[in-house]
Amino acid sequence: MRRTVLVMVAAVMAAVALAGCGSKVGDAGNVVVYNWGEYIDPDTLTMFEEETGIKVIYDEFETNEIMYPKVEAGATVYDVICPSDYMIQKMIENNLLSELDWEKIPNAKQYIGAQYYEQAKKFDAENKYSVPYCWGTVGILYNKTMVDEPVDSWDILWDEKYADNILMQDSVRDAFMVALKRAGYSMNTLDQDELTAAKNDLIAQKPLVQAYVVDQVRDKMIGNEAALGVIYSGEAIYTQRENPDLEYVIPKEGTNVWIDCWVVPKNCNNMDNALKFIDFMCRPDVAVKNFEYITYSTPNNGARELIEDEDIKNSEIAFPDLSQYSDLETYNYLGEEGDELYNSLWEEVKSK
Repeated sequence: MRRTVLVMVAAVMAAVALAGCGSKVGDAGNVVVYNWGEYIDPDTLTMFEEETGIKVIYDEFETNEIMYPKVEAGATVYDVICPSDYMIQKMIENNLLSELDWEKIPNAKQYIGAQYYEQAKKFDAENKYSVPYCWGTVGILYNKTMVDEPVDSWDILWDEKYADNILMQDSVRDAFMVALKRAGYSMNTLDQDELTAAKNDLIAQKPLVQAYVVDQVRDKMIGNEAALGVIYSGEAIYTQRENPDLEYVIPKEGTNVWIDCWVVPKNCNNMDNALKFIDFMCRPDVAVKNFEYITYSTPNNGARELIEDEDIKNSEIAFPDLSQYSDLETYNYLGEEGDELYNSLWEEVKSK
């Protein structure tokens, strides 16, 4: 029900945004936000509007690759966007982002942990353009009643015993990450031989895959419709609440440690309101509401202190000790040629 309501609300808001982003619909104007689906507590948007008089026009995307061309084309002008690490790097290199005025976002300076800004330097070298919002890992979610052996390797996603019971991410970078890490390669490789080997492995795996999905992996795993699925750690926390038979692991070969951030596009119409929105989302009481709603790990130290559920506060899924894992990487932007290479190989996988 929550998913249905959110999709309907997002559709209405998106229609308003497409009709004219610059219209002043609040006492203090508006702010046009473009975010992942189901990636914010709607109550925080209401709180922001009531406290500031700024109307939030809200639109959603499903993948970075869907978001980028829409922003680049500029048909709809957004004030605040929430891309992932490598896509932020691409947007910076293509001059699509505005530098942030840090004096106007004091909560971002005070409450976001220094380690997350350090991680962000991998794609935003001088921390000029982005404010961390959520972070996490990618791993395997499995149903303990449907999987007999221990799950500690990406190899199990190629086990014929689980044919038609495996869910893969419908995302070029995430799918190739699984195959590349399984083979001991970097998920940022541009080596033709390594990528060809990964492509062939994904093609070989394809008959075993029930579906390539994004958000649906959560619902399918909760409903016992599959035994194994590649999933983001935040989704894993939610699924375990709904189905106690589910377990999440980071495979021994390593994985992606990702971080999503708030950014302001170069062509935004409402810079002051954009900064007010970002600063509001960095306030601990707001950040903890978002964490409890979406269950994705928060980089906000103030918010973590406010988490009342001790099991969640100390969860190894939500807040893992990354030092115990090897071969963890953050996605890099690989350039236009790199993007084209990965996309062409992914098309080969999907067309087989």
